[in-house]
Amino acid sequence: MKVHSHFPYLLYLVISEEACRGKNLLQVAEQAIQGGVDILQLREKQLAEPLFLERAKQLREITEKYSVPLIINDNPKIASRINAAGIHVGNNDIPPTILRQDSYFKEKMIGYSIEYQTQLDNAQTTVSDYLAISPVFRTDTKKDTVTEWGLEGISKIRQLTQKPLVAIGNLHAKNAKAVIQAGADCIAVVSAICGADQPQKAAYELKNEILT
Repeated sequence: MKVHSHFPYLLYLVISEEACRGKNLLQVAEQAIQGGVDILQLREKQLAEPLFLERAKQLREITEKYSVPLIINDNPKIASRINAAGIHVGNNDIPPTILRQDSYFKEKMIGYSIEYQTQLDNAQTTVSDYLAISPVFRTDTKKDTVTEWGLEGISKIRQLTQKPLVAIGNLHAKNAKAVIQAGADCIAVVSAICGADQPQKAAYELKNEILT
C-alpha cells in the first residue's frame, strides 16, 4: 500500500454540529480519535462566528491531547486564532494561492477540493498540500456537487497528480478499501462516524478496512 511520506493520514473525519445529530460534538470527536481517526476537520457553515470559535477552541484541546491535526474549513480567521494545523477550502472559497501569501498559512497545511478535472491544472492545486476528491459517490450531506467521481475518477486523478488524495463522499466500511485501491491516500467521512451510534467502533472498523 502506498502512503505518501508527507501525508501520513489514512482516516480523516469532517465533523460538524449538524452531522452529530444531537450527540455531543466533542465526545464524538474524542471517540473517533480513539477509534483511529488521524486528522480532523471542523466544518461549520451554519454556526455563528463566536460559537464556531468557541467550538474550534474546545476541539483543538482534544486534538492536541492526542496529537491529531485539526483543520478548519474555509475560515482563515478562526484557523489562525486557534493555531489550527491548517485550512480546507473549496472551489468557491478563498483560493489557496491567496492563503499562501498570508504569513500564517505559509507553513500550514492547505487542503483543496477538486470538483472538476480542470482544477488539476490550476495554480491552486500546485500550492495545496492535499486534494480532496469530492464527492466520490453522491451523498445527502452535500447536494450542490458537480461531479460524481466514482472509482474510475480517483484512478484518473491519481495518474494526473502526485499530490496526496483524500477521497470524500458517501464512504463507509464497505467501500473504503476499493477507494484506497483505486488510488486515494486517505478516506474522509462525515456521517459514517458522526452519525454512528458508536463513533469509536465505526472509526475502528473503517481504519481496519483501510489497513488490511
